[in-house]
Amino acid sequence: MNSTRAKLLLLSMLLTFILVRLWLYFYPNTDFYIGSYNIHHLFVGIVLIVLGGIPAILFIHNNKLNEFAVCVFGIGLALTLDEFIYLIVSAGKGSNKEYWLSYSYWGAIIVVTLTLVYIAILNVANPSSPNETAEQEESNIQKSTSTQSDSE
Repeated sequence: MNSTRAKLLLLSMLLTFILVRLWLYFYPNTDFYIGSYNIHHLFVGIVLIVLGGIPAILFIHNNKLNEFAVCVFGIGLALTLDEFIYLIVSAGKGSNKEYWLSYSYWGAIIVVTLTLVYIAILNVANPSSPNETAEQEESNIQKSTSTQSDSE
């Protein structure tokens, strides 16, 4: 596992969750409409999961693009998980007032926290990926080869 990417995922999720909750606390009637449809941030999150998740999987060796994709994925995941319980319990018709009811508030905190803990456990349980290990071994071989040729 790439610990940098794990940290980026954790940070992007946590910051997004906190910022969205703060924004909607101070501006509770901030709604996004397309026509007459209220688009909850869960659905924006799903779009970001797709936009970030696919490149994060496909472009493993492009560090900058992959790290950006991981952040986009984390933002989308936080947006989705924030409204997950709220929209299930309210059958998708949740109001701005219901968003702050205890089942929505604590449900979001629990779901996001469990996800963050899951990511942290995966990072601790498997701190380096096979690619990182192979790159380190190759680097060590090159160093030892150059050291041997220098000593001859």
